Amino acid sequence: MSLLNLPPASLQTRNSGERILVFDFLRRRYIALTPEEWVRQHFVHFLVERKGYPEALLANEVSLSVGGASRRCDTVLYRREGGSPRLIVEYKAPHVEITEKVFTQISSYNSVLRADYLIVTNGMSHYCCRMDYGQCSSVFLPDIPDFGDLE
Repeated sequence: MSLLNLPPASLQTRNSGERILVFDFLRRRYIALTPEEWVRQHFVHFLVERKGYPEALLANEVSLSVGGASRRCDTVLYRREGGSPRLIVEYKAPHVEITEKVFTQISSYNSVLRADYLIVTNGMSHYCCRMDYGQCSSVFLPDIPDFGDLE
């Protein structure tokens, strides 16, 4: 797998026939190691180990319905109080360019979840914005905030 613009992560892998599997510590099971999963695992480790996000408040592959269609949000951070979504992350493989289409995808998920923060990453480029529902706008942040800095 390719090098990412993220700190190294200690990932547990194993072979299953001709496939390589990686242990997803949030789902507590092995998952096929695709380029997108490579990004997800590194980014979730980054959030927990470097940014202080509580593992217990994070979930991968969260099912939701958008306009009657079944979708899966890549990662969701929930609030301690009430359990509503606080932040959502959309991952792409490192070779996939982050375009307006990716932001449209995460925005459609957020039309249902109404999280305060949205992150899009391909492991090389990371974009984070804070939603301002009162002003019907979003503000792009210069960095991924630490958990303690989420407003």
